[in-house]
Amino acid sequence: MELTESQRDALTELINIGYGRAAGALSELTGYRINLEVPTVAIHPVEETTSLLREIISGDVASVNQVFSGPVAGHALLLLDERAALLLTELLTDEKVPSRKIDTSVREIITEVGNILLNACLGVFGNQLKVQVTFSVPRINVDSIEGVLNSITVRDQELRYALMIHMRFNLRAKDVKGYMVIILGVTSLERLMSELKNWEERQLA
Repeated sequence: MELTESQRDALTELINIGYGRAAGALSELTGYRINLEVPTVAIHPVEETTSLLREIISGDVASVNQVFSGPVAGHALLLLDERAALLLTELLTDEKVPSRKIDTSVREIITEVGNILLNACLGVFGNQLKVQVTFSVPRINVDSIEGVLNSITVRDQELRYALMIHMRFNLRAKDVKGYMVIILGVTSLERLMSELKNWEERQLA
């Protein structure tokens, strides 16, 4: 499925609203001003997602996975490579990570960041699109891209599409790149696109 220019613009605007809320929450949590740049958004068949992410992320990734359910249901993931996870942790805590590995303390910080980001972005579905979704407790996993995505799609073979969102944190003059992937089934994607169109029309009314 290809997004039309109008759909891409509307999705970008919608997610940007969520990002604004997430940046505010992270800034309040850390005491530092955090900017989240306007995201780039694309939709791909889920079977293409691994190879696309492999081109831009190497090695293992820290992934925070949040299952959401309702009229629009699926999995939302925050993906950070090892370098980004460590740098973000150090910037947020103002402390060096002694082991330079994704240890327990890094996992806790990244889970909290993922919780804030994913909730803020999924929350706009309810606040803006009027589609109520419920969230599970987020879970962190450190694995290869293949391992992360296979663990989701093997369990739920209805999932067909991945909404890929490239994001950049700007914190204390440092850039941290990450990716959000929202994996949806056909019915959920159709409902999302339908509600997105209704939202656009309300904006113009």
